[in-house]
Amino acid sequence: MSASSDEREAATRRTIEAVWRIESAKVIASVARVVHDVALAEELAQDAFVAALEHWSREGVPEKPGAWLMTTAKNRALDRLRQHALHARKHEELGRDLDAQERHITPDFVDSLDAARDDDIGDDLLRLVFTACHPVLSLDARVALTLRLLGGLTTDEIARAFLAPEPTIAQRIVRAKRTLSAARVPFEVPKAGERAARLASVLEVIYLIFNEGYSATAGDDWMRPALCDDALRLGRILAELMPHESEVHGLVALMEIQASRTKARVDRDGRPVLLPDQDRTRWDPLLIQRGLAALRRAAVGGARGVYALQAELAACHARAPSAAETDWPMIVALYDALMEVAPTPVVELNRAVAVSMASGPEAALVIVDRLRDAAALKNYHWLPGVRADLLARLGRVDEARDEFVRAAGLARNAREREFLLKRSREIG
Repeated sequence: MSASSDEREAATRRTIEAVWRIESAKVIASVARVVHDVALAEELAQDAFVAALEHWSREGVPEKPGAWLMTTAKNRALDRLRQHALHARKHEELGRDLDAQERHITPDFVDSLDAARDDDIGDDLLRLVFTACHPVLSLDARVALTLRLLGGLTTDEIARAFLAPEPTIAQRIVRAKRTLSAARVPFEVPKAGERAARLASVLEVIYLIFNEGYSATAGDDWMRPALCDDALRLGRILAELMPHESEVHGLVALMEIQASRTKARVDRDGRPVLLPDQDRTRWDPLLIQRGLAALRRAAVGGARGVYALQAELAACHARAPSAAETDWPMIVALYDALMEVAPTPVVELNRAVAVSMASGPEAALVIVDRLRDAAALKNYHWLPGVRADLLARLGRVDEARDEFVRAAGLARNAREREFLLKRSREIG
């Protein structure tokens, strides 16, 4: 094979992989609505992907590659359903009573496949979102399955993003699919009575993905921007599918504004740069504008939820021309409101930081000291980290140095640990 042929084949593969990343969720969602089995739907979509690798390498990339994948996957689903229906009829003739409804192989499902071609893909995507994030699954399983089915990530990509062995992630995804099948989770949008709780699970998964990219829990890098991008894409899709859900827009607003700071959050060596020290000219104005627009849409829904309030906090920083001009009393008021709807120790710790900026470190230290016995913060490195900063500002140098060292000992991320140790050395 010539060098030019190799290059063409490599270019075709890159195109196919890019199309897969964009279109796979739609294909899986559309097929899953017909076969009522997420695992089977993904298998059929993967079959279509393999067919694309073979066909497009010979014939070239079609004009509408997404439609090609969709049609191929649906035809495979149709063939599979017809085979099952044929087997079912043969068993009936032999006098075996098969429950076709439980097996999802009735002729109605076969007929519904052609009707599905004209259905709104948005409905199918929404069903897939709620299925992948079903509360019957553990949070880790929901995250992995969402990135696989809706993010189009490979098992290896998910494993690398979360610093986990690939077999662990693969097994997690397999178990998640089996759990959904065993629990007979319906492929549908939840009814009104349970929608709020189910939506909360979806938002939790998307924000966890974003946070892992924004401030990596462990590893050598403080940020993994690709995960932020994946979460943002999922959030934007969800906002289009559920335009009247205030909290969806609140989450998108929060992620857009936080993502706007990405380039300013690390220095040229990848070391953390805290918010007050960031070069605000490096903040992305387009993402800020998009975040503020999403925040306005969230406000239309009435009561402010957890994500909308956090987005308002981020917006206070985004609107301030400099760190010195930040409206800290407003930020304290927003944290007070957040404590009413989400009274967690982490929120109270963040509130203490705002209080220190608005009223001084002594008032904040009283709040932080009350949190030292909180079980949820026992191994949270930012508790001693915040306390160390307050002590340093109060001139209690030796205590501050000890707290920075203790915080570094709890930090799992190498960059954060390095930052905290550096602070301990610089005091005094």
